[in-house]
Amino acid sequence: MNINPHEMTQLAAAQPVSRLDMYAGIHKALRALMADTLLAVGRMDTGDDLELATTTQRVCELLDLCASHLAHENRFVHTALEARAPGSSDVMAHEHEEHAQHIASLGGLAGTLLKSPLPERAGLAMELYRQLALFIAGNFQHMHVEETAHNAVLWSRYTDAELADIHGALVASIPPQELMYTLRWMVPFMNPAERQAMMGEMQAHAPAPAFAAAMDTVRPHLSDAEWAKLTRGLGLAAAPGLVEA
Repeated sequence: MNINPHEMTQLAAAQPVSRLDMYAGIHKALRALMADTLLAVGRMDTGDDLELATTTQRVCELLDLCASHLAHENRFVHTALEARAPGSSDVMAHEHEEHAQHIASLGGLAGTLLKSPLPERAGLAMELYRQLALFIAGNFQHMHVEETAHNAVLWSRYTDAELADIHGALVASIPPQELMYTLRWMVPFMNPAERQAMMGEMQAHAPAPAFAAAMDTVRPHLSDAEWAKLTRGLGLAAAPGLVEA
């Protein structure tokens, strides 16, 4: 059964908004990181060797996270979709293959730019900027379909408890360094309720040192008002930079 994602979008609109959404947090992180990285490439001084190295490294970090995200979705989310709605992930799985090819191409372009002589840098930087913009544009559309069509399938065939188990297994598979990098881009760009729910879950179940490290990771990227709301909601001292675990 091959489910048309555009038809499933209509079904998603009829679903209650309170259902567990495995895509919401990570997609906010990816959108924020993609936009920030694109802006960095666009404003990069290609005559500054350090800035060139730093910016191309940021591109590679984005591409690494995107590749890892594809793998996580294929392994956990697409497996769940296919288990109860065969064919429902076919369209997005094909797009994942295209994204993997684009990731490899962008990585090669970033590497070429980094090693290029000064006279060639401006042209290569513009090409990287444009290709990255196209990659991001495609991903924004792709994520929308996942959040609507795929969620509609998941919500119609799984309970929230089952979805929580799937999501928990996915998160548990992520190496600590990648998890902290993801939290840095996820938590600051959530709304306060989402932020408190995520960090509250971590506070309740993660080891105290891991929770403290996560709070320290996100603190520099929150305003004082946002930090105060978060720490108050978690029952922690609101002093900037201090976390009572």
